[in-house]
Amino acid sequence: MTIRDDAQPPAETVSQEHFLNLYLAKTDPWDLATKWHDQRKYAVTVASLPRAKYRRCYEPGCSVGLLTRMLAARCDDILAVDCVADAVERTADEVREFPHVRVKQAMLPAELPDETFDLIVIGDLLYYLSGPDLHTLIDALVQRLEPDGDLVAVHFRDREHGDGYDGAQTHAALAGHAGLRPLVHHDDEWFLLDVLRRVT
Repeated sequence: MTIRDDAQPPAETVSQEHFLNLYLAKTDPWDLATKWHDQRKYAVTVASLPRAKYRRCYEPGCSVGLLTRMLAARCDDILAVDCVADAVERTADEVREFPHVRVKQAMLPAELPDETFDLIVIGDLLYYLSGPDLHTLIDALVQRLEPDGDLVAVHFRDREHGDGYDGAQTHAALAGHAGLRPLVHHDDEWFLLDVLRRVT
């Protein structure tokens, strides 16, 4: 994995208004439901979970809920959040048959749950955060991860436009956290996936 030393996060965290406008223009802004590489990404993510079953899962940035639906079979309780009301509504529709999945609106890193979790799954979100917000959120996620709990991060790799700020930098920040140790690493032409376990 090549990481550009001078690739920088956004100067400011991308605004809620930016994402709101994306959903106003299109119900599935990234075509997650129809693109094969996204369907494959979700399948690889779920297949990479080290444990067959988890008690409590937190999924920040759930978007339209496709991964949330797949996680529902592996988790006893899920809290899925997104900053856009339309995304929350779409996810709620996607998981309506699963009473153990809660879907709420929240803006990160300001609005974080008080609960702890044995699984946190965060996808295609971290590279929208400023440097300070990225580290604040990573610290907050680790604090909410139970000892021996698993954090799964999966993010787009921008191989077409060179090695700019993308999943490589955000996953390097996760890997460098003293509270986490690596378990699974997957890097291909479309995405980067890491599973890290909370150090006891």
